Amino acid sequence: MSKIIVDGVEVDVPPEYTLLQACEEAGKEIPRFCYHERLSVAGNCRMCLVEVKGGPPKPTASCAMSVRDLRPGPNGEPPVVLTNSPMVKKAREGVMEFLLINHPLDCPICDQGGECDLQDQAMAFGLDRSRYHESKRAVENKYIGPLVKTEMTRCIHCTRCVRFTAEICGTSDMGAIGRGEDMEITTYLEQAMTSELQGNVTDLCPVGALLPKPQNFRARPWEYNKTPGVDVMDALGSSIRIDTRGREVIRILPRLNEAVNEEWISDKSRQIVDGLKTQRLDRPFVRDNGKLRPASWAQAFAAVAAKVKATAPERIGFIGGDLSSVEDLFAAKSLAEELGVKNIDARQDGARLDPALGRASYLFNATVEGIDRADALLIVGSNPRWESPVLNARIRRRWRAGNFPVGVVGEKADLTYDYAYLGAGPDTLANVAKGEGFGEVLAKAERPLILVGQGALAREDGAAILALAAKLGAPKGDWTGFSVLHTAASRVGALDLGFVPGEVGLDAEQMTKSGALDLVFLVGADEIGIEPGAFVVYIGSHGDRGAHRADVILPGAAYTEKSGTYVNTEGRVQMADRAAFPPGDAREDWAIFRALSGALGQPLPFDSLSALRGKLYSAYPHFAQIDVLAPADASGLASLPAGELGHGALVSPIADFYLTNAIARASHVMAECSAVAKGRTHALAAE
Repeated sequence: MSKIIVDGVEVDVPPEYTLLQACEEAGKEIPRFCYHERLSVAGNCRMCLVEVKGGPPKPTASCAMSVRDLRPGPNGEPPVVLTNSPMVKKAREGVMEFLLINHPLDCPICDQGGECDLQDQAMAFGLDRSRYHESKRAVENKYIGPLVKTEMTRCIHCTRCVRFTAEICGTSDMGAIGRGEDMEITTYLEQAMTSELQGNVTDLCPVGALLPKPQNFRARPWEYNKTPGVDVMDALGSSIRIDTRGREVIRILPRLNEAVNEEWISDKSRQIVDGLKTQRLDRPFVRDNGKLRPASWAQAFAAVAAKVKATAPERIGFIGGDLSSVEDLFAAKSLAEELGVKNIDARQDGARLDPALGRASYLFNATVEGIDRADALLIVGSNPRWESPVLNARIRRRWRAGNFPVGVVGEKADLTYDYAYLGAGPDTLANVAKGEGFGEVLAKAERPLILVGQGALAREDGAAILALAAKLGAPKGDWTGFSVLHTAASRVGALDLGFVPGEVGLDAEQMTKSGALDLVFLVGADEIGIEPGAFVVYIGSHGDRGAHRADVILPGAAYTEKSGTYVNTEGRVQMADRAAFPPGDAREDWAIFRALSGALGQPLPFDSLSALRGKLYSAYPHFAQIDVLAPADASGLASLPAGELGHGALVSPIADFYLTNAIARASHVMAECSAVAKGRTHALAAE
């Protein structure tokens, strides 16, 4: 540690700290535009100038100088840094004056107005007038994709977006062309950006040069009601903030969570917004003479009750969806138990995961933060770039740090980092388990990470692959490398609840077969098809695949319209607040099951969300430990029951990143992103 005096305040900081970080440790605010904690240092904007006593007779860029580079005083005194001296004040005013020379006066019509770094710092550190009277510079706007709108005349060349796409995304989509006054930030040949994290550049941009295109001119920042939430577009459980105006969700932004998503979210998480109000189910429907017709809640419940009473419990099934909250699944399971139903399952994709094998058999045991500590990685049957883009960015960061060999068993894909492609099938994994090839690398590693995707587990031989991978990732001291990357936000919570078939129950795949069941409840399950013959009751928010097959539709709430608990892929319990209300007559899913149980004459033992959670916490205490990551007992991983391996290639379950669930398929923005990604559209640069 090194001592440094900042404006008379002595602080003890690591020598590798920059002066900017040291000043912030002392409680001093240092303005900046180009500097960002998660990006490399550029030193472009010069706004972070400070005065160093005994240093050069001019201000110093605090972002580009380390504490270790400072010289002590004549008698060994700690170095002295001044952040508010006359030299610093004059220098910052000069920098701000230069920045504003060519910046347009767009504040009244700029979407960044009200949350703009340039506005704030011009007020705090700038002059009250300009001496510049010449014509301002103007830059033509660029097309860089359907998600980011450009107003490049406002650009101050901080290069945050350039460094983000190169370092975090790994796609190097953006760069600078020209020099001096002609310098412009753009994409290569003005094409759409290719990263699944590109929307984060709108958060990084300190001015209004890059803005979210779907929210253009929708609202002003001070009009929003801001609600903390949890992202359900993948199983990482990124922390998000849902901004609403009135009853409408306008935008979704990331919240800082160092343990999960840091400050990034994927483009699907950010721009799913328009799908929340498209193709919504806002009233019950009952199929009459082959056609779905609107009905009242009483009529819909009567139709379901008549079918339930006429059907034996062993001919009834419940299938849980990928976006359902723990409360929804707990209510569904409680109703199934009241009816004596054993056919329940939340594994729509047929993943061979079973809570009977222990919680460690289906968790990301190494934890998301543990990726930074791993020293080797084997990816089995997964494409993390599509299955969890933010987690993939964390893997890329660890790879950039060096000494991190990566091997892949499965399909070849651009993961934004180099890897050794080992093979496509489970026989390759068997060779690695024997210590051949990449197996030697894993054996030498102190903290090997085995990332197993659903493409390896949702197969006939999924249980055998699970057992093989679990042996490779069995505990080494305090490190457990075996880590399952889920794709469904509800999956870990459902497995924790035991939302799987009883001893004589049917799994999801068996329930879909013609003649297997007479009555099937789909709890937001849209990724599975029910063959003809069964009477289907769909409880969900969108008119997607499940609703098209249904005989009775009971309209539910989307994830932004209910307070719910979600468990992410590493087993972290998180709670989201309700940001808006469901449309029309739609209700929260747990409330629908409670009302339905009353219509069936077997009312569930709760009448409110707090009462439901009381029952939930009593039966499953760990759900009450919000944001706590309790390690699972991994001692049994090396002894999971083995099976016979198959031969087919391991393929990621995600074929189109932008269209993976009912909300995404209802979104026009996601459809446009999907079309651009597939090369079906050729937008002009002038668009």
